[in-house]
This record gives sequence, structure tokens and C-alpha cells, in this order.
Amino acid sequence: MCSQVTAIAPKLYRRACEALVADIAAGLLSAGTRLTETAVAERFGISRAPARQALTELERLGHVRKAESRGYDVVALADAPMMVPVAPAEPDDPKIHFLPSWELIYPDIEIEIVSRTSLASWRINEAVLARHYGVSRTVARDVVARLQQRGIVQKDDKGRWYAPALTPKHIEELYELRWVLEPLALEKAATNLPEGLLARMRAHIEAALAAVDADGEALDALEQELHVELLGHCGNDALMRAISLPQALLVAHHFLYRWTSELFDTEPFLPEHLEIVARLQAGDVPGAQAALVHHLKISRQRAMLRIQAVAQVIEPDELPYLERLEPV
Repeated sequence: MCSQVTAIAPKLYRRACEALVADIAAGLLSAGTRLTETAVAERFGISRAPARQALTELERLGHVRKAESRGYDVVALADAPMMVPVAPAEPDDPKIHFLPSWELIYPDIEIEIVSRTSLASWRINEAVLARHYGVSRTVARDVVARLQQRGIVQKDDKGRWYAPALTPKHIEELYELRWVLEPLALEKAATNLPEGLLARMRAHIEAALAAVDADGEALDALEQELHVELLGHCGNDALMRAISLPQALLVAHHFLYRWTSELFDTEPFLPEHLEIVARLQAGDVPGAQAALVHHLKISRQRAMLRIQAVAQVIEPDELPYLERLEPV
């Protein structure tokens, strides 16, 4: 029986509610502060429907009560049972802090798209995406811009956005870019690494090796440490922007690791990462560069195996803002 990737229902109201609770808990929204649908919608860049749901949820939890005229008033903390927020606001921040609107929905959209690129290419309809999540076109545009920055989407010859399928040819091209660009970034980063970074990375890798069955989240974190955090110390912004394009593969791996945990007895990239870090600790930068190239060339084949395995078991639901493109 096929496993299934289901569409993730929009939960903007819940995230807006959690952010508001965080601000109430931090004292940034004091007792008596008036909250209205319009104000909440404008602050989050969302429509009034999820803003209304957020306020209704806050009332249910006892954090606000309906005002005599319109809107809701924040109640005193002593009178309200506190819900644990996802990301508490900074207590010393003089402003009310909210995540940018696009960040509220971006993680859901990213995984929905990336999970489907193992099957086909997909055209993204920005207007429908905005309606589906109850956000403005500006917010939808910010989401697509971030997807482009991450190398997940690009424009076709007619200027339309699409997410290319992870075909063998596309994977080959992305990995070729990586083994040309990342060793250069590694060389530049080697002299700028903060004290303790390599020791921390090594400890994390060795812990994963000892665990044998490290989960997908842990493996994804190790990939981020090497290919994003460490390389980010290269000090060359233009180089890092170039590297960010093929790192769409890292986003894909975030999904693939969860679905292919049984493909290998032990995760084969762990000893490869360990060799790179060990050579850096020994001051052997050329050796670390060579180990990185070797790691990336081997990883290319493993990525193809993972994608093939996932394509055989997933059956994603349809999403209104995604149109499957048939191979040309």
C-alpha cells in the first residue's frame, strides 16, 4: 500500500495566535490593549478570516475578552492561563515583534513543493497560493522569492514560476556546481572559523555514528552544520549566493531522510563528514577540500537512489496552487 504525503492545511490563525500569546506573556501587549481583526490582519499580512480565528482562539484561552464596542481587550496575566508559545518574544524588545508574514507559511509550502519534485516538475500559481493560504499577493510573492533564493523554483522562458523535477540530469548539474564551489568556500572559511566550531561538529558526528539509527532531523542538522554554517564563514557573500542555488538539494534531503531511513544500514555520509572535519582540525585544508569533493561525488549517486525510492511510495494530494508538468 502506498504511503501518502497529504497537503498541509493552512494554520495561519494558530501561528498568529501563538505569536500574540508570546507578546502578552512578555508584557509587550499589556492588559487593556485593544486587538481588532483589521489590526491583526495588517500586522501579519493575512486576511481577516484567519485574524478572526486567532482572536477567537485567544478568547477561548482566556487571554482576551470581547470589548464593549468592537474588537477584543487583552486581559491581565493573572486572569489568563498561559499557553506555551512557539517562539517567545524578546522581553527587552520595545516593539511588538512578529515574524514576517511569509515566514508563517513558508515551511509548509517548501515541504509541499520539495516532496513533489521527486515525482515531476510543478508550476506554481502565485495568485492561487495567496488565496489558498488566505494571504496577500505580496506575501505570496515573498514566499516565491524565498523559494527562488533556496534554488527550489525558477522561471521558464515565459516568465512563469516552476519547481524543476529532481531528475538525474538536474541532480548531476546541481552536484557539479557544489563540488566546484564548496571547496573554494571551505578554503576561505578555514581561516575564519570560530573557536570550538570544529570540535562541536565532530562531537555531533561521532554521536550520530554511535547512535547508529540517527533520525532524519539529526541528519539534516549535520548537513546544515557542514554545508551551510561552516561554509558561511568564507566571508564572500557573492560566493555564498552562488552556493545557495545548488543547495536546493539540502532542502530535498530534509524530506528524503525521513522517507529513506531504512535504505542504508548506517548513514554513509557520516564518516565522510568526519574525515572533512578531522582534516580541518589537523590544519590540512587541501585534504579537507579533496575529502569534500569525494563526499559530494558519492552523495550524488545516493541522492538518486533516495529519490527513486521515495517516488515509488508517495502519492501526494493535489494542491490548487501547483500544476503538474508533463516531461517534454
